[in-house]
Amino acid sequence: AMHEGHVVSAQELTEFLQPLFTQNSRNLVLFLQDRLSIDDFTYFSESYGNKNPFQNEILQSSPSSLVLPAVDCKATKYLLSFLQESRDWKLTNVTNLNVSQLEVSASNPNLLVVQLQPLASSLKEISTLEAIAENDKIIGRVTMDLQERGIHFSVIYTAVRPSRISRRTDVVTELRRQLMAAEEEDSLSYPPLNVTTGNHTCILFYASNFSLKASSSVLIDLTNTTFVTQNVDISASECSDSNTTLSLKYTNPVNGISSLEIRFLMTNKFYEGSARKWSTLDSVEIVQDGEKFAKFNVSAISAPAEYSFHCQLVGTSNLYPARLVPSNDEAKNWHVFISKLQIQGFNIINNQFSYASDCTGFFTPGIWMGLVTSIILLWILTYGIHMIMQLTTNNRFDDPKGPALSVPQTE
Repeated sequence: AMHEGHVVSAQELTEFLQPLFTQNSRNLVLFLQDRLSIDDFTYFSESYGNKNPFQNEILQSSPSSLVLPAVDCKATKYLLSFLQESRDWKLTNVTNLNVSQLEVSASNPNLLVVQLQPLASSLKEISTLEAIAENDKIIGRVTMDLQERGIHFSVIYTAVRPSRISRRTDVVTELRRQLMAAEEEDSLSYPPLNVTTGNHTCILFYASNFSLKASSSVLIDLTNTTFVTQNVDISASECSDSNTTLSLKYTNPVNGISSLEIRFLMTNKFYEGSARKWSTLDSVEIVQDGEKFAKFNVSAISAPAEYSFHCQLVGTSNLYPARLVPSNDEAKNWHVFISKLQIQGFNIINNQFSYASDCTGFFTPGIWMGLVTSIILLWILTYGIHMIMQLTTNNRFDDPKGPALSVPQTE
């Protein structure tokens, strides 16, 4: 039994998984998703009524089950390597999602790893619902095939990182903004991507969601590949005191695209108006299959050279505070979405982000609305007081002991 709010540590997780390593547990299936939280099961099942994406009854039909509401990200990140070290498994990565032709060894224990498709952006709940429903069908299809073959197995369904992170109360009560520079381990589920030259880190890059959409149809989620597994080639990145290029190369990121390179070009210049140096993200380039070249000009992404840059939403949409503006025809075929972006390409100290310069100014639309509303109410109050002060009383009153007061009326 788990009490509310308890997060299972790596040591506790190994103790819970010990029964899976007995002689009777010969086969283990690991369904690994990019992000998942216990709240997703209730949120998506209750919010959309008959569109409940969780139709599998494997949890109810199994002779024994264990549900862990919250597990430490570090434990789930190294779950696969821990399982491989625990026993002499025959590791098989299931890619075609058809295990009917899969050869299951009868002499050695089998570990089947099924990489489920990544979820869509959190801003598009319908797409996320469809992705979860499709993953649920995949789980049902794989487990049904194994049951029909009479293979006894155990199942682990988990994710690399949580989809819903609750804010800590002690952080909320603080007055100043806390970003990765101060609370990297507490606020992040994975470390930022770093580019080093020798023993010195020259580029730091982080995003909670890093997704692209090609030709308005093919969704490419690079979050897990870039930051969790770090299955990305950064060898082409370049660093100097004045120009820095972050190069991210991916191999077969999605069906139909064999190679993809994304470049972030940053400069560090001295500006006489402010009498200091500023680092600026000038452009973003996308190269598909070594031929198709897309270039975006960047607006509103700059910070003092000693700082990092942070922005809640960065992309091609007009609604984002920091925009990527297409500068050629090929760029119009791409849609970019980056949430909670933080990047620094100069003056990195102790391999950590410096204080973050946020893209949101001090006068947000909400502050302006509050100021305008306050001014209008203050004007109404002032006008009311002025009108009350203009009221005068009569200088003569009717005396019952004296002659009647006559007020002649004229037409």
